[in-house]
Amino acid sequence: MTTRRTGLREQKKQATRAALREAALRLALEHGPENVRVDDIADAAGVSPRTYNNYFSSREQAIVAAITAEREARIAEEVAAAPAGTPLTKALTDAILAGYTEPAGTERFLITATPPLREAFLDAATEMEHPLAEAIGRRLGDTTTPTAQVLAAAVAAAVRIALHQWLGATAGTAAAPGGLVVPSGSLTDRLRATLVPLAPALDAAEERSGRRQPG
Repeated sequence: MTTRRTGLREQKKQATRAALREAALRLALEHGPENVRVDDIADAAGVSPRTYNNYFSSREQAIVAAITAEREARIAEEVAAAPAGTPLTKALTDAILAGYTEPAGTERFLITATPPLREAFLDAATEMEHPLAEAIGRRLGDTTTPTAQVLAAAVAAAVRIALHQWLGATAGTAAAPGGLVVPSGSLTDRLRATLVPLAPALDAAEERSGRRQPG
């Protein structure tokens, strides 16, 4: 009975989180992100502002969560499900590239329109660390040492750097009127470039685990 109550409570929490992020994105699209208040999002989702603060620390965080929802879990699932014999480096790179396709249309505008939204989008990359660490640990057959957590944190950092560069934050990209920043170059190329330096560490961890296939 306790397990069932816990499961139902978790389902309710996930439903509330989903309702909040969906309301945040809808209102941002309708009125512009700068015109959306936390109270408006909470009201649209049918909860109190206090409840909102239990899930998100800002309106930007909720808007970005709607755009990136489920991405982190999907990347981890793809890493864990990669065929046996697939090098860990390839499994991770393929999953990251598949998960971080370049946004288009209104969503692309939302994540590049204002500095707070850009920062929230960049910070969202860290959300992959926990599920990715579990996936890496399973592939290495090692869930007790810090190896998987360190590797997952490094991958998340590499993704954040690629996104930072893509959004022009480090390249001195001039902002258009209204603060709009136009992403520069290919996000896929930038992700590949930031993941390459991690290959030796990923390969070494796989070799130590005895699961790396000769080749």
